[in-house]
Amino acid sequence: MSETDLIKLYSGRILELAASIPHRGRLDAPEGTARKRSPLCGSTVTVDLNVEDGRVAQFAQDVKACALGQASASILGASVVGQDEATIRRGRDELVAMLKENGPVPSAPFDELKVLEPAKDYRNRHPSILLAFEATLDAFEAARARQSA
Repeated sequence: MSETDLIKLYSGRILELAASIPHRGRLDAPEGTARKRSPLCGSTVTVDLNVEDGRVAQFAQDVKACALGQASASILGASVVGQDEATIRRGRDELVAMLKENGPVPSAPFDELKVLEPAKDYRNRHPSILLAFEATLDAFEAARARQSA
């Protein structure tokens, strides 16, 4: 990767997002928790959430990832409260399509993921970018299992 490519990839907006991740930390009593790790780079995201009426009522995330993974977690965190599992899944699927299949930018509320479009050419970064979405979906599953137990 050339220096010019790195500068393009790590734009000022990506670095701003990485520095201001909403809902950092952990919940005291989460209904669902999940931790996802990218074996390629070692990035990890742990998500805690509580669900009411099928929607995220409380959310916290512990993000230890590269700037791209942090930016993705920041965008998710800014919109996740109030969303249902289907919306999170759609956002994840649209992000995958944008990164891996040259698909369009994800739709609202995750349309700011457009800032990560230059990362599509760096496949080794994709797992880190997807971690927050994957952990959130797994936390939904854990909350559902706990509620039905």
